[in-house]
Amino acid sequence: MVGNNQTKKTISIDEYGIKNANVKYQLSSQELHEETLQKGQGKESSTGALAVNTGEFTGRSPKDRFIVKDDVTRDKVWWGNINIPFPPSMFDALYDKVTDYLSGKDVYVRDSYACAEEDYKLNIRVITETPWSNMFAHNMFLRPTDEELASFDPEWLIVNAPGFMADPEVDGTRQHNFAILNFTKKIALIGGTGYTGEIKKGIFSALNFILPVYKNTMPMHCSANVGEDGETAIFFGLSGTGKTTLSADPERRLIGDDEHGWTADNKIFNFEGGCYAKVINLSQENEPDIYNAIKPGAILENVVMNDKGEVDFADTTITQNTRVSYPIYHINNIQKPSMGENPKNIFFLTADAFGVLPPISKLTPGQAAYHFISGYTAKVAGTEEGINEPTPSFSACFGAPFMPLHPTEYAEMLSKKMKDSGVNVWLINTGWTGGPYGVGNRMKLKYTRAMIAAALEGELKGVEFEKHPIFNLMMPKSCPNVPSEILNPKDTWKNKKAYDIQAKELSNSFKENFSKFEAYANDEILSGAPASE
Repeated sequence: MVGNNQTKKTISIDEYGIKNANVKYQLSSQELHEETLQKGQGKESSTGALAVNTGEFTGRSPKDRFIVKDDVTRDKVWWGNINIPFPPSMFDALYDKVTDYLSGKDVYVRDSYACAEEDYKLNIRVITETPWSNMFAHNMFLRPTDEELASFDPEWLIVNAPGFMADPEVDGTRQHNFAILNFTKKIALIGGTGYTGEIKKGIFSALNFILPVYKNTMPMHCSANVGEDGETAIFFGLSGTGKTTLSADPERRLIGDDEHGWTADNKIFNFEGGCYAKVINLSQENEPDIYNAIKPGAILENVVMNDKGEVDFADTTITQNTRVSYPIYHINNIQKPSMGENPKNIFFLTADAFGVLPPISKLTPGQAAYHFISGYTAKVAGTEEGINEPTPSFSACFGAPFMPLHPTEYAEMLSKKMKDSGVNVWLINTGWTGGPYGVGNRMKLKYTRAMIAAALEGELKGVEFEKHPIFNLMMPKSCPNVPSEILNPKDTWKNKKAYDIQAKELSNSFKENFSKFEAYANDEILSGAPASE
């Protein structure tokens, strides 16, 4: 039914300090689904997917993410409030506590790997306290064959114990939950939180250090797909900007929806073996691929269901961050293996809730690096506690919480790759038009898809462009299957003066955010800034 590894090999995990555990190794996702139901830790939806509640945490906790500061990381990691240092001795003590906590319990062990490109493969052993966390690992990491499992040698270890609560005063954490990376011991240690995203983002963060430092390869928080012509498209964007939705295009084969590498010889490869999509307001009409992937083998997180197991995707009672994870083979139109050739188009996605950025604009290399380092989108009312009106949100490289190096290092890699490969970079606003959030309307998905299709098919090469007076972005004056009147955002506002005021305010937010990077940025990157007052 689901799950492709039925190996019943038994293994010992005593070497990890977990003693006398009842080890359940490499269970299929169907078996893990059943174990979750038997333990009362989840329910089955009407479509056969497993639905779980992740408990206190329904999202990542960036302030509780640490990196062990030692000889490997001391001089390379960009330390600060994103990459928070953790002492090696305190890591060892906390690790011993977690493994002692797991000893004598049912423990779920899975061998898997990251990186679809053979030369970059990273073997991972995942040890989890709950069956559904292990099922998440089955969905999200790449799945070895039985032959590969027979000689499997894990390089990295993930230990995941949601039920273990740290004592901050003793253990050196901020509060009872934590996610800690140790690059010397090659361990991701997670405790006190059931949010499964910590598992996948731990390995993503590790690869964001390993690949550029040791492999001359650019890691990217992006989705990717490939067309019939063999050309790859890359989509960068923060949560809620449409990264998963827009890459799941029925006309193109999906490489992956979140994490990829760009090699020195210009290949794109997926880090993962699955997708982890937001399902707030999900509909079969707008996002059929994701909707139809919610079947046996998928895990719904923090959704609200009725007595019949029917999900109300509009219900945000538990969280706005409702999710589904599923193995990539739940999508019909996928690239096998999950790799593509040199990309010709890159899309930076932003959901501008102020309604001032163009729906599509073409970027120069300097602008591309500037906007990449900026990583802009906007939070709207209700997305986070305390957010009552649109708020600018900047996340360097469209993934600051997962980037151990300084953002300019990744941006310079991108600029070089743009020039070497002749790739086009486009800024796409999937947010508001005709006014800000509460006044205007969200850009229609069919128009966004049409603009992306026009860029991919070269239909914007011959059209006339005009420059945005504040952001200096080049905006097409026409685009197939898109009303021309929406291409210049100012034209969609009734009050033109209000538009100018709002655009200048956002421009100032960009500049204020970028001020912390200026000392590290070269002249080309600095030239990508909005116009000065």
